[in-house]
Amino acid sequence: MIDYQKHKLSNGLTVIVNEDRGTPLVTVNTLYGVGARDEDASRTGFAHLFEHLMFGGTERVPDFDAVVTEAGGENNAFTNNDITNYYITLPARNLETALWLESDRMRGIDLSQRALEVQQSVVTEEYNYRYVNRPYGDVWMLLRPLCYKVHPYRWCTIGSDIRHVQEATLEDVRTFFARYYRPDNAILSVCGNVRADDVFRLAEKWYGDIESGERKAESGKRKAEPEQREGRLLRVVREVPSDALYMAYPMCGRVDDDFRAADLVSDILSNGRSSRLYNALVKERQLFTSIDAYVTGDADPGLFVVSGQLTEGTDFAAARAAVEEQLRRLGEQLLEPRELEKVVNKFENTFFVNGYKTADRAAMLCLYEWLGHIEWVNDEPALYRAVTVEDVRRVAAGMFRPEHQSVLFYAKG
Repeated sequence: MIDYQKHKLSNGLTVIVNEDRGTPLVTVNTLYGVGARDEDASRTGFAHLFEHLMFGGTERVPDFDAVVTEAGGENNAFTNNDITNYYITLPARNLETALWLESDRMRGIDLSQRALEVQQSVVTEEYNYRYVNRPYGDVWMLLRPLCYKVHPYRWCTIGSDIRHVQEATLEDVRTFFARYYRPDNAILSVCGNVRADDVFRLAEKWYGDIESGERKAESGKRKAEPEQREGRLLRVVREVPSDALYMAYPMCGRVDDDFRAADLVSDILSNGRSSRLYNALVKERQLFTSIDAYVTGDADPGLFVVSGQLTEGTDFAAARAAVEEQLRRLGEQLLEPRELEKVVNKFENTFFVNGYKTADRAAMLCLYEWLGHIEWVNDEPALYRAVTVEDVRRVAAGMFRPEHQSVLFYAKG
């Protein structure tokens, strides 16, 4: 059980505290409700660019990382399609240092032309390394626009065109910062050897006078993706080690009641060497050297993806048909209860392991609060255990329809 206390400042900042006397550490986690889905189609990649800019320093703290290191801590961040998340883990006695640092950059970062140009160069290098010069690196650059035609999930966090980042102006980034990096668009969680009353008092001290600003209802700008009515196929030739197959199907969003059943379907198909896809298509038929199934887990309706690398000489059509057969079976035949119980047990074990570290707990509290269901930090295992074999069959049958399928085939050049 993860105990927590929650308080909201007058400027809209939500503060969550988890007291843990069993550790000498504390993690300060800050989630901003901004991701790639919040960007304008002509200004993509900004959420990710800001993840870099936020480490560029402020007038008061020119070198953010140096101060964290001096305080005995570590820090990092990530951006996805929905959120941007930052954390600092350090000795609990230095809690106030972390709150000072995070509140300082919430007030404003160094947005000079020089600082912007440095991070534009860094992001461009990352784009070249991860998306251009790496085998299969452009998978999501190809798959997302194949699956999405309207919704902003159609581009990656790096952006739909790297020139959007390269050509960003100071006015562009200042506007983006003012719109999203505000206390009423942020959730702060503190987990570790602290007292909740002390954290709430320090949060008021360091964040209380930051103005909330004027936020716009971003969700109203996003167009819902229309139902896909016919299958899609994209074939590309690349310098890759082997042919590869990617099959994607639209699925529900993270807070939908059917999300857990869809997530368990992915585990039934590919979680471990006893999973269906591995047994049937890697071990027995040897059509693939590796195969995986997973859900994107997006807040808005996301994707269920099956991906695999084909063995030398395997025909693309045969590989695709073999995967489709396995997916179809899940929608036509009920599982044995034992098969479902096995993957639920694995999920439960992973869930509790992930709650062991203060950093993981802090991130979970922020995410569940942002989703509007902070109670899931404790209730999620029971909700997964409530999924039935009929739920699995029904959800699989609804997802794995031919007209909903988007297929990307990598042919080795």
